[in-house]
Amino acid sequence: MAIGNPAPGEELWVAHLGQVPYGDAVALQERVRARRQAGEIPDALLLLEHPPVYTKGRRSEATELPMGEDWYLMQGIEVAETDRGGRVTYHGPGQLVGYPIMAVTDVLAYVRTMERALIAALGDERIDAEVRDGLTGVWARERKIGSIGVHVSRGVTTHGFAINVDNDLQPFEWIVPCGIEGVRMTSVYLETRSRSLPCFRRHAAWRFAEAFGRRQRLVSRARLTGESSAQRRPRRPAAPAPTRARPVAT
Repeated sequence: MAIGNPAPGEELWVAHLGQVPYGDAVALQERVRARRQAGEIPDALLLLEHPPVYTKGRRSEATELPMGEDWYLMQGIEVAETDRGGRVTYHGPGQLVGYPIMAVTDVLAYVRTMERALIAALGDERIDAEVRDGLTGVWARERKIGSIGVHVSRGVTTHGFAINVDNDLQPFEWIVPCGIEGVRMTSVYLETRSRSLPCFRRHAAWRFAEAFGRRQRLVSRARLTGESSAQRRPRRPAAPAPTRARPVAT
């Protein structure tokens, strides 16, 4: 097993985080990874969405963003460098993004187990998904529906997977997705006419935990990071001290 033969009933902490800006999600992953490396928490799975963003993997090339970064910014799409494997991909509202923070000993087995989990979750939506030889990710018929890119530091993963649920697919047409010329993308909505991202998110979390032999436990962001809600809440500036009115000369 990619995760080192977990004990029966070992927990997977799962956090549903809503929409999170990409940079904030990277910082959050780094914080949770540090806690996992220190043995303070078990393996975790962050489930969220991003505002529109193109992310560039370590093997990305300039030709994969043919319009130029300034043009994409004019369309309201951020362009971000990442330390994950893989090439360029797109994230946006309506797409389920999963960031597993897990201790692994076999990266290839970890990725293959993740693919099986996503195929099972898509099967729950009556989508016949599969993997393809030589390519990472998940396909539905002739189109790609899920992407995977990971990074491992000191035996603990960051980054992960993205499944198109009911997001806008047009931004994929403006790039070379995952470095694959001519690839077409699809989504859960296009395959089933169902727009239930919350429902699919629950299926994905359950199937992910099942594939890795884990028992799912829902937790808050604060529980993952070890910070209190008071620490996360921005402090209000102190009210200025009252001043005595000065007499006005006339």
